[in-house]
Amino acid sequence: MLLILGKEYCKIDSNGRFKFPVAFKRQLDTDDSRFVIRQSLHAECLELWTYKSFSAEVERLQKMLNPYNKEDYEILGKMTKCNIVDLDSNDRMLIPNEQKHVVSKSKEIVLQSTGQFIEIWDYDLYQEMNEQTADISKRVDARLGQKLPIEAHDGEGIS
Repeated sequence: MLLILGKEYCKIDSNGRFKFPVAFKRQLDTDDSRFVIRQSLHAECLELWTYKSFSAEVERLQKMLNPYNKEDYEILGKMTKCNIVDLDSNDRMLIPNEQKHVVSKSKEIVLQSTGQFIEIWDYDLYQEMNEQTADISKRVDARLGQKLPIEAHDGEGIS
């Protein structure tokens, strides 16, 4: 499984193009030149997946969902509504017209990794979201509190 880490700020032009950050490109396999971009189901941002990772995610979903069940069919349709994008010769990526409205409010975007994919945020919206989630430590504690023991280097848990 691919692991992508980091956060980068990028300028976006009026056509919806931005230079894909070198810091992210270095973390990809050399054959990862195709990407999938879709609107997030959980936030006002876009999700950028490598084609290979997105294909694996779709395969996982297809095993879990029954395409002959109307609700499952709708879920699968919503989760696979996406566009395939490539980097041009200058490592720029073009956000498709139908998705540009999500990130075109300002002239800067934020690329924030989630580990498995990269979220693409409008800069102003990202700053606003960060202010609203200042209490994240309480939510993390409530969700993960005693579920994930953290191991110290000497093998003893950290309290």
